[in-house]
Amino acid sequence: MIINSRGLSLLLASVIAVITTAFLTLVPSILPAALAIAFGIAFCASYILIRLVLEFLFFRHITSIHDVLNHMRDKELSNLTKPTNKVSLNPLKKINRDIYNYAERKQQEILELKRMETFRREFIADVSHELKTPIFAAQGFVHTLLDGAVEDKKVRTKFLKKAAKSLDGLDILVQDLLTISQMETGEIKMHFESFDIVALAREVMDQLDGKAEKRDITVTIEGDDKKYFVRGDYQRIYQVMINLVSNAIKYTKKGGAVHIRFEEQEGHISTYIIDNGRGIPPEDLSRIFERFYRVEKSRSKEKGGTGLGLAIVKHIMEGHDSTVEVESEVKKGSTFSFKLKKGKPVAHRFVEEEDEEDDYA
Repeated sequence: MIINSRGLSLLLASVIAVITTAFLTLVPSILPAALAIAFGIAFCASYILIRLVLEFLFFRHITSIHDVLNHMRDKELSNLTKPTNKVSLNPLKKINRDIYNYAERKQQEILELKRMETFRREFIADVSHELKTPIFAAQGFVHTLLDGAVEDKKVRTKFLKKAAKSLDGLDILVQDLLTISQMETGEIKMHFESFDIVALAREVMDQLDGKAEKRDITVTIEGDDKKYFVRGDYQRIYQVMINLVSNAIKYTKKGGAVHIRFEEQEGHISTYIIDNGRGIPPEDLSRIFERFYRVEKSRSKEKGGTGLGLAIVKHIMEGHDSTVEVESEVKKGSTFSFKLKKGKPVAHRFVEEEDEEDDYA
């Protein structure tokens, strides 16, 4: 038997009308026609009143609760209308709203778990691929030597150097993975201090000078004579600058240029690394900070790197309550930028160390 508001209203209205008519028969000299009219009025009034009460206070909300539960079972809430947050004395309405909110949270958790599962599968596949390449290379060189090539001194030296290079690449990859893992778990703490980011940029230029010369790329700092003091972890920001400038040199055509520019803003110093290289396609911009993601997969090995540089940059900047912004246009170049809070003026850290060494001497 299916109970709904209409059937229940008919039953209760009939009972009320019968009871009302039965009481009226006790009144002396009442006409049958009056009894019939009284029955009809009592039935209609009771039916309308009971139907409205049941429909709007109970059955409508029970139906909504049932719909939410069904959609929870089917893991689909997009077709449901979200209940209003207005204060109501009806407990069923409050229950309906609470169940919907609970279901919405669970739906978000399910979607997040699915996203993380997809990310985990892709990450394992990427790690396996990246580890396999240097391991197989080193393994091939070693087995070749074991098969007899070790007797040839020239071949032995050549193959050992190649095996060592593959193992060095493997070590860099493992160190980068370890760095990201430690940042995510909070094991690596930022050591904040004030320093001149222009001086840091000059040190980065000195470090990458040979790489830029090989590709005939000019690296310049706009406003090299100025000082911009920021507050952050010196070593980590140095790592950020090395990654961004190195990438700019790597993906800029021979004879190109890379510019490092600084802008003073209210309470912040913005750093820009600008190149006139090949640029990044729009569909790749949102993914370049993912681990192992490479825009040019066919040339990734030729260009080198672990594919983790920008992921590390992203984590470092998040540790500074900042983000890395990127603007790019294909065949015209890219601009990477980040902000750091202003710091207090201090003496150059390396000058101080040299002075201490002189005093010791």
